[in-house]
Amino acid sequence: MTALSKPRNVHTMIRDTSHQDAVIAPKAGHAIKRRAIWIGAAVAAAALCAGLFSTWRSSDASVNAARIRVAEVTRGTLVRDASVNGRVVAAVSPTLYAKAASTVNLKVAAGDTVKKGQVLAVLESPDLADVLKREVSAYEGLKAEVARQQILSRKQKLLAQKEADTAEIERLSAQRTLERYESVAQVGVIAKIDYQKAKDALQSAEIRARHAGQAAVLEGDDVQLALKTKMNELERAKLSMEEAQRRVDELTVRAPVDGFIGTLNVQNRMVVAANAPLMTLVDLSKLEVEVEVPETYVADMGLGMNAEITLPSGTATGKLSALSPEVVKNMVLARVRFDGDKRGEQPKGLRQSQRVTARLLIEEKPNVMMLPRGPFVEQDGGRYAYVVRDGIATRTPVQLGATSVSAVEILSGLKQGDKVVVAGTDAFNNATRVSINQ
Repeated sequence: MTALSKPRNVHTMIRDTSHQDAVIAPKAGHAIKRRAIWIGAAVAAAALCAGLFSTWRSSDASVNAARIRVAEVTRGTLVRDASVNGRVVAAVSPTLYAKAASTVNLKVAAGDTVKKGQVLAVLESPDLADVLKREVSAYEGLKAEVARQQILSRKQKLLAQKEADTAEIERLSAQRTLERYESVAQVGVIAKIDYQKAKDALQSAEIRARHAGQAAVLEGDDVQLALKTKMNELERAKLSMEEAQRRVDELTVRAPVDGFIGTLNVQNRMVVAANAPLMTLVDLSKLEVEVEVPETYVADMGLGMNAEITLPSGTATGKLSALSPEVVKNMVLARVRFDGDKRGEQPKGLRQSQRVTARLLIEEKPNVMMLPRGPFVEQDGGRYAYVVRDGIATRTPVQLGATSVSAVEILSGLKQGDKVVVAGTDAFNNATRVSINQ
């Protein structure tokens, strides 16, 4: 091998930067300053820990601030109200009933739109039809009797008048005979006894005429009374006939209002008993809201109270128009009638049985201290509240007044500006003092 081909071991050294480093001596006093900083930080941490430890020792429990809600006592106008649920119902929703036991012939179906006076069903009742025929027959018979009595009355009056007239003629004849006798009695032409007979005959004729006249008057009164009795019987028969006719007419069931058929309780050609429900008619032109009010609010409610109804299309106003006297499951049913817009129309787009919420405005109390309403109102009966000062919530006796959906009145125990825990107090376990950790 030649000298050029002989292998050689070459060791390459990597140089570092140690030759560039230089030791710098600290300045005088620098170590002292750094030691002072560390000592100060340690003292501050010790003080903070001591404060926290002191706070922790002075409280009965500790709660994270994220778990509670704190509000400030303010002064303003408290609108006392109640939020209730309800549904839209028809203000006019009559149920039609069968007036007698009958067979039903339906003329409409469920959901049909009907007009006032339209025939909805025809009821077949043979019993009422027979009653009507009997009453009509009795009325016609009495009508004929009254006509006959009128004729008899006139005949009896004529006979009585005839007798009175005959008696009057006899009286006049006797009077003329006496006058002739008186003219010739002075000269002695006739006997005195004949003159006396003529005089007696005149007196007898006058008595008969007077009695005949009185008898004619009494006979007229008698026949008039008999005729009046028959007329009264005829009137009673007419009323009975009209009543039977009315009951037969009621067998034709007609719509009392415009609307639609909500519910059919019977089927066609079905036999029903008297007073059995046939169908329900719903008038959608007049709607109201039926709300369920907790009985605790009923004592403060009255007819005419304002209400706000929340609808999908917005908010409508109304007034309390009816209040049920019955409590069912701690609830009282009430009706709210819409005020209507400027044209007096109710809100558009409402549907039967549509669910809505309403706010009943009970009263307004100006210039009162109040807090936002929270669970603390129901806890402990609203007799205590936790007032927050310097990170400590202290259990404080309070007296609450009127409440609304969003606020509660403070009568005593708190002052304006106090910070109060309104939610999350269930985690305090009725502790006297609770530490609030940030």
